Amino acid sequence: MSGAGRTAAIFGCSGPALSDAERRFFREADPFGFILFARNIEDPSQVSALTRELRMAIGRDAPIFVDQEGGRVQRLRAPHWREWMPPLDAVRRAGQAAERVLWIRYRLIAEELRAIGIDGNCAPVADILTSETHSFLANRCLGGEAGRVSRLARAVAEAHLASGVLPVMKHLPGHGRATGDTHHDLPTVSADRETLAATDFAAFRALSDLPLAMTAHVVFSAFDTRPATCSPAMIRVIRDEIGFGGLLMTDDLSMQALSGDLGERAGAAIAAGCDLALHCNGDMPEMEAVAASAGAMSAAARARAEAALARRRDPEPVDSRQLEAEHADLLGGHVHG
Repeated sequence: MSGAGRTAAIFGCSGPALSDAERRFFREADPFGFILFARNIEDPSQVSALTRELRMAIGRDAPIFVDQEGGRVQRLRAPHWREWMPPLDAVRRAGQAAERVLWIRYRLIAEELRAIGIDGNCAPVADILTSETHSFLANRCLGGEAGRVSRLARAVAEAHLASGVLPVMKHLPGHGRATGDTHHDLPTVSADRETLAATDFAAFRALSDLPLAMTAHVVFSAFDTRPATCSPAMIRVIRDEIGFGGLLMTDDLSMQALSGDLGERAGAAIAAGCDLALHCNGDMPEMEAVAASAGAMSAAARARAEAALARRRDPEPVDSRQLEAEHADLLGGHVHG
């Protein structure tokens, strides 16, 4: 299948099962993939049924994503799935063993996701922690030094890939200096180009070979007055300076950092150079507007999508109990961290 008419979007759905209207819409729009949230999740058998339904609606093995970082950003929770402390807390507790701890943690998370038909996780967060980082993001970061962050994020990504789950690194070109929460406001980062290149951009540059990434709804005033998601200048930074050659999706277009209606937001992001518009809340009129404005995936986006999906593979065999025991030992007896 060429995918020439495939909509340049990833969509959510409204509940734990598809409505007839959603099936019809998804069949017609044929989005690149889907994303699930807590409203879509009850128990393993229900999620497995929903992921099958989504793929059946468009007649192919589309990728299905979720945000399962651990800590506050964790859509699958006890009693059916493991609970995890925030990533930064785990890194600090693990110390010199942080790379191994994160590899185990996300190997176990990815195993849980793959078992219920989810094969994409919006992690790792490779944003650089600073004294200015907003609290909505701070403990989701992995550290404050670009080299260490990139090494830890690499461990997270490789753990996912070993489990047959695609990692989505975020938020390019860097969210750590933003003092606002993009769910509610549009932050502006005023750091100069040289500082950004040596810090925030550097962490992502070392990860530029990863298959998928997500943009930041943040203004970088040294480059543009528009948020990175809708800025051709910032997409050029992501592609040329950072060197990311993979599939680039927006952060959720419903976030209030962006202006205009949902169709305008989607159109601006695709025009700027994003490959995919991400719309998460399952609102049907909004999804219809996003689909109409995003249009079909470009030939370049289809090529990047094909390369990203080729990174999905059968999981490597692993002894989960042994990994969990090692993880607990490395964290001083904290089984989940």
